[in-house]
Amino acid sequence: MSSGFHLGNGTRQGSLLSPYLFARYIRDLISNVVDSGVGCKIADQILNILAYADDLVLLAPSWNAIQSLLSILHAQATYIDMTINIQKTVAMVFTPSRRSMIVSHTFPPLKNCDHCIRYVEQFNYLGHIVTDSLTDDEDTNREIKNMFVRTNILLRKYKFCSVEVKTILFRSFCLCMYDAGLWKVYNKGTLNRFRSCYHKCLKIFFWLSTN
Repeated sequence: MSSGFHLGNGTRQGSLLSPYLFARYIRDLISNVVDSGVGCKIADQILNILAYADDLVLLAPSWNAIQSLLSILHAQATYIDMTINIQKTVAMVFTPSRRSMIVSHTFPPLKNCDHCIRYVEQFNYLGHIVTDSLTDDEDTNREIKNMFVRTNILLRKYKFCSVEVKTILFRSFCLCMYDAGLWKVYNKGTLNRFRSCYHKCLKIFFWLSTN
């Protein structure tokens, strides 16, 4: 057991109790959203909220439905003295693949209390770039840029290390693409650029011939 400590606001960063206590803290908020019955029907189940700690995503099939969920979320957040960061809150419209199901190309602004939520074509959620076209090209391009950056950083600091050490470093820092398993819809040219990036980074870091 640790010695006692005072908490003025929230829990300590990295504390083992923090995830458990935070889950208890927002449990009723999430339950009220889930129990609203408003959301997208997937495999006969209503799905309307994804929660990864305090990174929340609301899902709904229409403008009215998402505004209804926002109102519920705002009311529950106010009740537990929690605020929604409007600067980091965005909305995205996914266009139906069937043109006959498109009802409009523009929608009124969604509101959280008196604040309007801006519409975006892409956003970064948990490190993965989600786009309104439901393609993974932008996220692949992000990984291409990151691989070049990481390789150049390693090259500046460890270019004279042995091949064994370099191999460990490259695998640890340049191949940490945990979200690549989510790539499903992408352009063939984008994948070829990623493959070319991988080969170039290998040759640069291990001083191999580029011919």
